[in-house]
Order: sequence, then C-alpha cells, then structure tokens
Amino acid sequence: MPRSAALLNSDDLSAETARPRRSSKPKLGQHFLVDAGAAERIVAALGDVSQRTVIEIGPGEGVLTSLLASRSRRLIAIELDRVLAAQLRMKFAARENVEIIEGDVLAIDFSTLLGPKPGLTRPGLVQEPERADLVGNLPYYITSEIMLRLFSLHRWLRTLVVMVQREVADRLAASPGSREYGLLTATARLYAGVEKLFTLPPQAFRPPPKVHSSVLRLTIAPQLERLGVAEAEFQDFLRRSFGQKRKTLWNNLKATYDQRALTQAMRRAGIAASVRAEALSLEKMAALYRALARGPGV
Repeated sequence: MPRSAALLNSDDLSAETARPRRSSKPKLGQHFLVDAGAAERIVAALGDVSQRTVIEIGPGEGVLTSLLASRSRRLIAIELDRVLAAQLRMKFAARENVEIIEGDVLAIDFSTLLGPKPGLTRPGLVQEPERADLVGNLPYYITSEIMLRLFSLHRWLRTLVVMVQREVADRLAASPGSREYGLLTATARLYAGVEKLFTLPPQAFRPPPKVHSSVLRLTIAPQLERLGVAEAEFQDFLRRSFGQKRKTLWNNLKATYDQRALTQAMRRAGIAASVRAEALSLEKMAALYRALARGPGV
C-alpha cells in the first residue's frame, strides 16, 4: 500500500483520516479484508472483466487478487510491502495473467504498465495501450492523495471500485450545498460519475479499523471539454476557490484576481459575492472560471 504523504487539504479529511492508523503494519495503515462475501461484491462491481486488464492497489494477502486472477484477462497487482509482494509472487507464480509489482501507486508510471511492450512474448498480454479497470482497498490516511493521483491518470482508466473510509466516501459522493462538499468532491465530479455501493463494518477487516468503510464505483468520464475549461488551470482555480472552506468564494479568490475583474466575472456568472465554493455546482464554478479567463468587460 502507498506510503504516507502530504494531504490534499485538512478540511477534506477528518482527523481520523489524516494520521497513520495503528495496525499490524502501522507505517502502511494496513487493514486486510476478510469478509468473503464483501470481496465477491467488490469484484462483481467491476462487471465482466474477462477481456480486460485490472489493476489492484494494495492486494495485501490476496483476497481480491484470487478472485480477479480467475476472472480478468490480465491482472496487475501493486503492493508496497516487500514481504507481502514476495508472498503474492509465490502464490500466483503459475498464473500467467497475473503480475505482482512491488511499488508505490503514487509513483508508478502507468504508461509503462499499460503502454506497448515491444518484444513481449508472454501470452495473454496486450501490445497496445489500453484503459484498465482498477480496484483497491485504499489506506485511510492518504485516500485523497491516491484519488487525486488516479484522477490525473484518467486517460488510462475506465472504472474504479475502491474502498475508503465512510466519511471520505460521503465527501466524494456529496452534492453541492451539503456540508461534505469540498475540493475533493469537485475534483471527483470533474473526472467521474460517483456511486456509493455499500458500507462495511470494522469486523470485515483484520485488524478492525475504528471506522466503517464504504465501497464506491467511479466511472471515468472527464468533463473538461463539456465545461470548456483547461485542465491544469481549472484545477488550480478549484484549489484556490476551496482554499479555506469557512471563507466566501470572493475572499478565497481576491488575492489572486484583480478585485474589479472578480466582481464583474461573478456578476456575469450569476454568483453572489457572499456565496461559498461548496454551495456551487461544477458548472457554476466553470462559468466563473471562463468569465475570469475572458477578462473584465468581455
């Protein structure tokens, strides 16, 4: 599982999420899924993967891996823990469609995983770039970091089925105007449709975490073209807009934009100066971004 790293925004995660958890592997925040029924439901949520490549994040002891190995055309399991990676390699050594990679999902180059592999002769592995499905039980303390990484890899991904802390799932699936809506939510909506599938109690894991976990399905469908926004610039605009959740949108943006231009842009976008970013839909945020990009009086 991925190592700890700087979090996206302290307002996007609870204190429970923002620090490594005490477990059998405290530095990696590992909680192994032991509920066989839940494992079946998670794999089933991917749909038919018999002709597809699946990437598994943090396979751990291989509960999901065993199911995916027999159902997917190609399975790439990324495990940070050296001992677990070695054990998985031995366990699946006879499965030619399974690759166990010891590494950090925050650092691995997906183009090397899914891009063309000249000279590759192993049967069952594609030679052309493709979009993969992804499944994983994400470490609670860096969930946002991993999700942002996956959104940045949207060109390589199709469907994500991930298990996260229930409170983070609520943020990812929140609607504008709700208390849970924030930067992580807006970013998720920019890249995918989000469905909450089901919730698991702590007893579904070993060792049991102190929180419930929810399984989400995200269908990658970037909205950049529909919204008429430039990817990097709009991401930066969203970060500034949600900079401090207790501040109004105006106060979060006034240090970046000329105040007269900001006033005119908000008026053209039909946004009141007193509104907070979490109250606005992604479409409204995009309208303000475009108005600011056009400049005053345009």
